[in-house]
Amino acid sequence: MAHDWDAGRLDSDLSGAGPDTLAVRAGQQRTPEGEHGEPLFFTSSYVFRSAADAAATFAGEMPGNVYSRYTNPTVRAFEQRIAAMEGAEQAVATSSGMSAILATVMSLCSAGDHVLVSRSVFGATVSLFEKYFKRFGLEVDFVPLVDLQRWERAFKPNTKLVFVESPSNPLAELVDIEALAGICHAKGALFAVDNCFCTPALQQPLALGADIVIHSATKYIDGQGRCLGGVVAGRAELMKELVGFLRTAGPTMSPFNAWVFLKGLETLRLRMQAHCASAQVLADWLEQQPGVEKVYYAGLESHPQHELAKRQQKGFGAVLSFEIAGGKEAAWRFIDATRLISITANLGDSKTTITHPATTTHGRLSPEDRANAGIRDSLIRVAVGLEEVEDLKADLARGLAAI
Repeated sequence: MAHDWDAGRLDSDLSGAGPDTLAVRAGQQRTPEGEHGEPLFFTSSYVFRSAADAAATFAGEMPGNVYSRYTNPTVRAFEQRIAAMEGAEQAVATSSGMSAILATVMSLCSAGDHVLVSRSVFGATVSLFEKYFKRFGLEVDFVPLVDLQRWERAFKPNTKLVFVESPSNPLAELVDIEALAGICHAKGALFAVDNCFCTPALQQPLALGADIVIHSATKYIDGQGRCLGGVVAGRAELMKELVGFLRTAGPTMSPFNAWVFLKGLETLRLRMQAHCASAQVLADWLEQQPGVEKVYYAGLESHPQHELAKRQQKGFGAVLSFEIAGGKEAAWRFIDATRLISITANLGDSKTTITHPATTTHGRLSPEDRANAGIRDSLIRVAVGLEEVEDLKADLARGLAAI
């Protein structure tokens, strides 16, 4: 957008606006066309009125777009909307959830720094820290997510960053974010929370003391399994470092994907409420079924952190896992017997998905690492979608009948 364009009344006044209003309207800056919906800017570069304007824009002395690797109006609208919803000063969009983690660590850490990671994280996240970051000189240790005393003992003088998923994938473990934030800050470390499973509709880690919040926008922010994307949000001084990394390395979100995510955010809270309601019904039902040995879902009173989930989240999420008798063979029979639910490792979709974590999402981990993360061969993960819950229950009953 030209730096001398003033939309005036065409843009919405969002001072004091609530979260649902921010999810629909934040970040949009209307062009001289006066469009109501957010426009798509399909362009790699931008033109300038003069050589002097080009130089000033490249130098950051004049507002404006430089190159879509790191400045694009559609992507910026998505970033500003996420920042508003998370209560952050700034957000930076990336090409995927994994590249959001990559950009965070590469921007804020250096060789010789020590990073602490919760043990129960996504399999690819474990590989990123264990296989690749260590190769470039980072020290990495993994800590049980729920044990605050273990966290406190794990810090070293060179600990720079703490990274957790809460709730975790796939066992729905939680950490007391406010308490761990206090420990991190007392030790002089940054605290990053992967908020993918809750989204800002259910949890705001920055309000609980975290420094950085990370999302795979591919999941619930999109909501229909269409696009890949990630986003990091936090203080502007930290996000400035990430912008510099994107400018140089280029793990950039496409404008089209950003536009899809903007549309997803408009219905995020409504969808999350429906996801959570169905997940609760299925978790309650599964807990009563013969052949189901254990159900992992924070909405159950049997979950050891049920009260913590009630305190720091506005809902219990839509991912549940359960163990069945019979190990991998029985788990595969269960999964193969379903006829409605999609066998895929993605989650956050309007369509319910089912997967066997030990041989998919966490399949590249060593048996020891899987055991440490609690990923047993008998574990099945279901990401609950938006279908009729009775239809989902009937399909899971087919799986139970097969074992």
